[in-house]
Amino acid sequence: MFKVINDAAEAYNGVIPEDCWKDPYMLKSELRIEIDSGVIFWGYEKKGELLGVMGIQHVIDVSLIRHAYVRTAYQNQGIGRKLSKHIMNQTKRTLLVGTWAAAAWAIRFYEKNGFTLVTPTAEKDRLLKRYWKISPRQIETSVVLKKEPRA
Repeated sequence: MFKVINDAAEAYNGVIPEDCWKDPYMLKSELRIEIDSGVIFWGYEKKGELLGVMGIQHVIDVSLIRHAYVRTAYQNQGIGRKLSKHIMNQTKRTLLVGTWAAAAWAIRFYEKNGFTLVTPTAEKDRLLKRYWKISPRQIETSVVLKKEPRA
């Protein structure tokens, strides 16, 4: 998972604010903390190779999509869509996903999969503060997308 996340996260290099970028994007110890805090990861594998990962975390009264990444060489082949559909079937709660405001490709992906951008900014900030443990800088430079549960 560590390799998939850091390969795919290269797309953020030079796009997100410089003070938010680091290499590697996620350390193994940080991945362990995410798992220990309740993020359940699902993966997409082909011929024994892990090509994509996506996590779900149930927090208070919602479910969060966490750490959705597909290896660079395998993007735009439907892997993210398959993983997101699988994640959506894991909960009957409202689904939220946070991503960098500058990551237009990620925002488009979630919108194509039925999520809507949370507005106004005050509501976006409220959600990020309530459900995520992230820095004020990341709150400032992120967006939240929402998908209501199926009836």
